[in-house]
Amino acid sequence: MPELPDLTTYLDALEARVLGHPLEKVRVRSISLLRTVDPPLADFEGQTVRGLRRVGKRIVFAFDRERFLVIHLMIAGRFRWRPRGAAPPGRNGHAAFDFPTGTLLLTEAGTKKRTTLHAVAGEDALAGHDRGGIEPLACSAEEFRDALTRRNHTLKRALTDPSLFAGIGNAYSDEILHRARLSPVALSQRLDDDAIAALFHATRDTLTWWIDHLRSENGDGFPEKVTAFRPEMAAHGRHGEPCPVCQSPIQRIVHASNETNYCATCQTGGRLLADRALSRLLKKDWPRTLEELEQRRGS
Repeated sequence: MPELPDLTTYLDALEARVLGHPLEKVRVRSISLLRTVDPPLADFEGQTVRGLRRVGKRIVFAFDRERFLVIHLMIAGRFRWRPRGAAPPGRNGHAAFDFPTGTLLLTEAGTKKRTTLHAVAGEDALAGHDRGGIEPLACSAEEFRDALTRRNHTLKRALTDPSLFAGIGNAYSDEILHRARLSPVALSQRLDDDAIAALFHATRDTLTWWIDHLRSENGDGFPEKVTAFRPEMAAHGRHGEPCPVCQSPIQRIVHASNETNYCATCQTGGRLLADRALSRLLKKDWPRTLEELEQRRGS
């Protein structure tokens, strides 16, 4: 799922291409995409894009008279910028938004179509799409602490809870926790002051670094390789690969369709966290430390 750094670079690219230009036509191919039509999409055609913003993990196009198009890319939704009049691809194309400067395509890979488009009128209606989480790059240290400790979640769950923090998902939460050297299963209300401060700074540093890195990578081009798995990442998606800090193999916890990656040496004092499925299967045979894991592999 595109997260705060990826969505920021999308906004950069869109501002350079559509801000101040009229939306000439909206071509929706997928019925599942459009969730609300008040006002109808036809009312947006010919109207000028007056602003672009991010609300959590949603991209918002603002028009006159407080009218908004709200797009949530979910897991596999992506934007593509193509020459004016380009058609949405047959299998993955959801919609096309035509501007004098080009056409913005909305695509989604896979069979589960979750990407959404809402047409809404008024700031109050737009606020209904805000899950309420604070902006991690705009909040103070005290605001960060208040959000983090509001509920006694694991740190992984707290960082990815959109009602606590806006724009952070599975990928960048792994990177933040690795930088902070904190366990993903540590409980938020049990952290001491030093750990909370470390997490606050790691959150800001990680997100800022990735925004700068993606901006440099994209240059003046449109982001075409928006992915949660990048070779520069320290932990996320790198199960079994060496930690860039200590060279220990990156570990993982798998729950449903989500995977948490962490370094046992840097983050958990060498302790392996129990993978729910495997630990139930292995029970007493589940290795508790990296040393036990290596011994079992060797035998």
